Amino acid sequence: MMHRILIVEDDNEIGSWMERFLQQKGYDVEWRISGEGLVEAATSKSLVLLDVMLPGLDGFTLGQRLKKEHPLLPIMMLSARTAIDDKLQGLQFADDYVTKPFHPDELAARIEVLLRRHEQNAPELISLQHLHIYPHQNRVVDQRNGEDIILTGKQHHIFAYMLRHANQILTKEQLYERVWGEPYIDGDKTLMVHIRYLREKIEIDPSRPELIETIRGIGYRVKR
Repeated sequence: MMHRILIVEDDNEIGSWMERFLQQKGYDVEWRISGEGLVEAATSKSLVLLDVMLPGLDGFTLGQRLKKEHPLLPIMMLSARTAIDDKLQGLQFADDYVTKPFHPDELAARIEVLLRRHEQNAPELISLQHLHIYPHQNRVVDQRNGEDIILTGKQHHIFAYMLRHANQILTKEQLYERVWGEPYIDGDKTLMVHIRYLREKIEIDPSRPELIETIRGIGYRVKR
């Protein structure tokens, strides 16, 4: 299946040639000039090329947020900043750091390496009842009509974590702390609300969920 690449680059000259070049390489490419709405835009993408110097929030801040919401999504930082401190800062969350100027062939090679590594670490396809799930593309497809099911970043994160621990009972505390990165407070309904909205998108009958099972008094489980 075609890989979907998101470019976030405010330099029109650089952004336009990267878009054309990667399209010629056979990728489905979306180019944005700022990080506004980045977390949502990254849903269903295979890889993100993220410039460091952007209007508004910088690439480091955006990248950290993006990795928190989409932990399995490969991120490649692009920057004219060559200082070792900048590289180390970027590599704390990103999967690669490329300094400008760079040759198009080098960019293509690095993208191929990241995509291949990502695919090796994740199964190409998970079939779960009426769903086809493509972990390396962050895609969920309804087999009945072939349409993508668009999940939010948190919904992807919750579902991906549950799939990685399929057939295991996961407590509310485990899920909340893994997805939100914060201690769970007893009685907090945040996770429950997100699970409800997730079920509305992926279950055939959300009132009788079969994909995400509620374990009363404990948490949830995905059966495979």
